[in-house]
Amino acid sequence: MISYYADLAIGLILAFLLLSLLVSGINEGIVRLLGIRSKFLWAYLRDTLDGAETADGTSRLDRILDALKRFGRKARTPLTQAASPEEGRSRLPASVLGVFARLPFGRDPRPAFSQQPPPVESPPLAAAADSVAAEQMAAEQTTAGQATASADAPAGASADPAHPAGQADPEEVAVLAVDPAAAGAAGGVLPPDQGKSMAELLHERLQEIDHAKRGRTSIADIPPARFAVAVMEIATEHGGVEALMRDLDALKSPFSRPLKAVWDRASHDLEAFRRGVEDWFDGEMERLSLLYRRYVRWVLVALGLVVTLVFSMDSLEYGKTLLRDNAYRSAVTAFGQSGPQALEPLREQCEPGQDPYACVTDVLSTPAFVKIFTHAPVSVTMDAADGPAWAWHGGDWWQRLTSPGHWPGFLITLIALLFGAPFWWDILRRVSGLRARTSGSTPS
Repeated sequence: MISYYADLAIGLILAFLLLSLLVSGINEGIVRLLGIRSKFLWAYLRDTLDGAETADGTSRLDRILDALKRFGRKARTPLTQAASPEEGRSRLPASVLGVFARLPFGRDPRPAFSQQPPPVESPPLAAAADSVAAEQMAAEQTTAGQATASADAPAGASADPAHPAGQADPEEVAVLAVDPAAAGAAGGVLPPDQGKSMAELLHERLQEIDHAKRGRTSIADIPPARFAVAVMEIATEHGGVEALMRDLDALKSPFSRPLKAVWDRASHDLEAFRRGVEDWFDGEMERLSLLYRRYVRWVLVALGLVVTLVFSMDSLEYGKTLLRDNAYRSAVTAFGQSGPQALEPLREQCEPGQDPYACVTDVLSTPAFVKIFTHAPVSVTMDAADGPAWAWHGGDWWQRLTSPGHWPGFLITLIALLFGAPFWWDILRRVSGLRARTSGSTPS
């Protein structure tokens, strides 16, 4: 009886391990194919470094997702409240549906891939093309153009007594119009077409280790130390940390607040500032990883349910099959004393007209572990002469799914798969006596 239960435990653990590996493999394939992990990171970086994106640029997919989130709720939360033009909207999805619908098929938040090494001189800091800051800057330029046009009118008067109508400050023209790079070096935020956003400047310092993913960056992990050094480089080219913080505040970038807190805590010491930015980014990545795993956990639940139903794996049925087969083997072992009636319980599993001895041999030579994977809608048998033979069992498979007697076993399988492959591998190693390979010499 001890060996029976040991076989049952090892078989269940091995089955859960294989199915957990299948679920993890499918999930990893989907994530890599759609670039979800990389898009998740850069959506956060865009929100943190460049500020919110404009609500006017909401795509049709975003509107559909917002409608789905509001479905079944009361009308107390209108769509305009979630994405107002003044505040904009986040690029980082706030739901599982957004992670696996908006990120893969919506606007790609990742910077464009470049096979060139990092440039010696970076472009000046500019507002992101789809950000609220860029929209406000365009509105201010329009207002300034209208004011200039009214000032050039014959009856107009200059609003600035130091600048007569039709005149402009030569220094302003030289810095803002002729040489945008000089404007960026001296501090200040430029329009999107005259520089690069903070996220794009960060990517410039990482693109040497990058590789393309449909024309976009595929970087999904940034070491905190490299992020801190990149911020220091950007600040140095921008005229200092204080100038960078001032312009980030003008861009309505959330990054200006933690940057200012770290700068004040470091007492304007650059090395302490670098360590503070590194620690801050390390904490942010840990928080972002927890958020990502929370979203992925629901996807693993859905994939585990699909795998359980496709294989229609009933864990309780597996235990009963194993114990029944062991009982059959005991009866056949005593066949010489009990007579042909020992084969009666096995004849029910044989087809009409089939040789009972051949059927019994086939039944008892097939372990219960193999039988548990034979209830899929499609099965294949390998024959040395005829090759693989495919068979359709859709009717039997659907009957198992709709039978309430199998639902408790399906539920146990689904719960077991949520523990993950590393958990079941560790349990299998402990039960079977396997030992992990260790380095070093064995003490004598």
